[in-house]
Amino acid sequence: MTAVAAPIETSQLYIGGHWVDPHSADRLEVTNPATGELVGSVPLGDADDIDAAVRAARASFDSGVWSARPPAERAAVLRKAAQLIEERSAEICALVSAEMGATPGDVATLQQLAGTGVLNGYADASDAYDWEETRHGLFGETLVTREAVGVVGAIIAWNVPLFLICNKFGPALAAGCSVVLKPAPETPLNANLLAQLFTEAGVPEGVISVVPGGVEAGQALVDHPDVDKITFTGSTLAGKAIAARCGETLKRCSLELGGKSAAIVLDDADIAASAPMLVFTGILNSGQACVAQTRVLVPRSKKDEIVEAMTAVAASFVPGLPAEEGTTMGPIINAKQYEKVRGYIATGKAEGATAAYEMEVPEIGTGHFVGPVIFTDVTNDMTIAREEIFGPVISVIAYDDVDEAIAIANDSDYGLAGSVWTADVQRGVEIAKQVRTGTMGINWYAIDPASPFGGYKNSGIGRENGREGLESYLEHKAIILPMGYSSEQ
Repeated sequence: MTAVAAPIETSQLYIGGHWVDPHSADRLEVTNPATGELVGSVPLGDADDIDAAVRAARASFDSGVWSARPPAERAAVLRKAAQLIEERSAEICALVSAEMGATPGDVATLQQLAGTGVLNGYADASDAYDWEETRHGLFGETLVTREAVGVVGAIIAWNVPLFLICNKFGPALAAGCSVVLKPAPETPLNANLLAQLFTEAGVPEGVISVVPGGVEAGQALVDHPDVDKITFTGSTLAGKAIAARCGETLKRCSLELGGKSAAIVLDDADIAASAPMLVFTGILNSGQACVAQTRVLVPRSKKDEIVEAMTAVAASFVPGLPAEEGTTMGPIINAKQYEKVRGYIATGKAEGATAAYEMEVPEIGTGHFVGPVIFTDVTNDMTIAREEIFGPVISVIAYDDVDEAIAIANDSDYGLAGSVWTADVQRGVEIAKQVRTGTMGINWYAIDPASPFGGYKNSGIGRENGREGLESYLEHKAIILPMGYSSEQ
């Protein structure tokens, strides 16, 4: 398995396609969450560094060096970037694994495959998009055009950084925007590498910048007057603060936030066939996934049978050092998150839930590991059923009829993902239509690059992926033509 050979020490910031000296001498160290080893370090960007990056983005956007290029040319660059990522997949996946703790195999599947998929998906959406159209209305013809929103500030989380970078760069660049990316402090190294690959693919000078940093850098990006749109993936709490700041200046924003998704298992579901994916979608990425199906709703009459099947699957997971052969589950990102997850497990027991399965994990390296936990006797008013745990904890909730299952699924502050498990696909679709959530799967769950992804309620604002994701980076302009004028003349 490819591993990061030596710590990556970067002394400069990648601003506008060039390496430049940072304003501050402060450093941000990145350590492997499984071993505690130093993966590398980067400059800790501050408000001055953000300002330099935004000014580069503003100048490049206003010059038209990228925004004025034909959409087909921009789409071709996205496809080239996807190709370069695929060519260096082993190196990139090893780096991301070292930064955030997932196995390289999981990074390749959940992040690299998904990341290149959305880049190609946005290129396809751009090629199929009506960038200009003529409409006939009350006064005759109107030319409707679509233009890039401008300078985009992108702020992302640490849990799937490779995918998130692609899913921010993809639509912004396809639309013609310039982008300033603030990666999570835990995972800045892969952001620098990916930005260079996009430049190599053909993104011109000034269009892409990466400024690693903490709260100060994020606030400076959100508040900067030359940023036209903020796109954020992270916690609901942080998303609300960002939305409030954007609201004060009427800055466009799109937010992909938390989830507490429900998997509804119907009475005709194939339990043996469903159990592996049910468990996987609940604890994927060590449970550190906003789309995790952490509430499994089951018919009361089949609860014991389903829990037994899920327990057998959960027991097959192998926590361990991500780079070691046979490991299927990495650590929790850091001590703070570990304590949070353990606290939720204790709260579940204290509130009356039963841990039908709780894997005991021996000490591994210096990492903070939590094995799969499956709770039964859970009611939907319990803390573990209401709040996003961001750890490998599944709550099994029994229901008596389908209407009750739908009601339980909808009884949540979130609405990001979900699934229905049944032998009757059309029945599953009809139930899925009644669940107030942005994406649903039938007998599995995935994010499709060509289809909209986003949430209802506290799960966010706006959509990513496909035509809808591209449109969120565009302004629509109407040019009303003279009365009596015909473009067909």
